[in-house]
Amino acid sequence: MIGIIRLFTVAIVFSWTFGACITTGFASDLDGTAWVLSSLPGRSLVVGSSVTVHFEGGRVQGSDGCNRYSAPYMITGSALQVSPAGAATQMACPQPLMEQAEVFMRALTQARAYRILSGQLELLAADGTVLAIHAPQQQTLAGTSWYVTGYNNGREAVVSVIASTKVTMTFSTDGMVSGSAGCNRYSATYTSEGPKLTFGAIAGARLMCAQPEGVMQQEQQFLKALETVVSARVEGDSLELRTAPGQLAATLTRESNQ
Repeated sequence: MIGIIRLFTVAIVFSWTFGACITTGFASDLDGTAWVLSSLPGRSLVVGSSVTVHFEGGRVQGSDGCNRYSAPYMITGSALQVSPAGAATQMACPQPLMEQAEVFMRALTQARAYRILSGQLELLAADGTVLAIHAPQQQTLAGTSWYVTGYNNGREAVVSVIASTKVTMTFSTDGMVSGSAGCNRYSATYTSEGPKLTFGAIAGARLMCAQPEGVMQQEQQFLKALETVVSARVEGDSLELRTAPGQLAATLTRESNQ
């Protein structure tokens, strides 16, 4: 079940009260940036977990390592405050991940300032204590490999990949993308600049696979979805490909050997 976020009207300058504390505006060098948690002082991070933070347009969102979260934030100078009245999914995860997520979300909502030191984002308590440290999220696709977890089936729905198949995508450093569409290999050129991503004409083999059932339809729909991609966003070990209207074209997870 997803919690409810109150809606706020975005203006050039506005005020927001948390108890006795009032801050204004959100335009800052954080807006449009993405980060990955690298340290919770006094606590070891769960191996293999990915906790992310993305600031944009007065909202901070990402993954706490278990659930997705989203909340308004306010900023003035180096002062930062994230609303505790945000929204989060309510999936259950192993206890170590749940505990880490709780500590992280507490650090996020208790932060009263931030600083960027040696390229790292530090969230600070009111007394200057470091609550969390984040490394910048690299958005570069060249040299990365992924497997597809979901794709748009062309009927306004993102569906999961058939369990016994593996759909992959590798971005080479020479501007080519290639992989398996579940039955056949495919390849295409790609152009990536900032969040923008587009694919050239897709070429592939024409083998027919009878099993598992639906694999050829999956392949056709996945390759068709790639033709609609105009942007990409890396968040931790996840990659989202989106269409011009902002709809999901495909969701991918980074290959574990990277």
